[in-house]
Amino acid sequence: MEKQTTLKPEKLEAFRKLLIQKINELLSEAGKTVTEMTNGKENFPDPNDRASLESDRNFELRIRDRERKLIVKMQEAIKRIDDGTYGICEACEGPISEKRLLARPVTTECIDCKTKQEKLEKLKGE
Repeated sequence: MEKQTTLKPEKLEAFRKLLIQKINELLSEAGKTVTEMTNGKENFPDPNDRASLESDRNFELRIRDRERKLIVKMQEAIKRIDDGTYGICEACEGPISEKRLLARPVTTECIDCKTKQEKLEKLKGE
């Protein structure tokens, strides 16, 4: 049997609003990046300037890819709010502290389980 969240409805709604706001901010930034990269006004005859532009674009695209992955995690967190499992640790099924959820709203593990996981990863050399 899957555990249900212990967070109050008003807290869940606050987390939902926070996640939706962050998703919208990231999508807005992604839209700006697409617009900037497709306006095609850059014409740099100097190879160093072109290389610098390409390097900047690659960096920007890596950031946007990370943000895309974060958006997926945020959407998954909203689904957990909807199904009543938000704030429940996937490892031990105990509650995730509100303080931890505020710091990392997409988290799926309590601090104890996450710490254990990170120690194991370190031991394995991952």
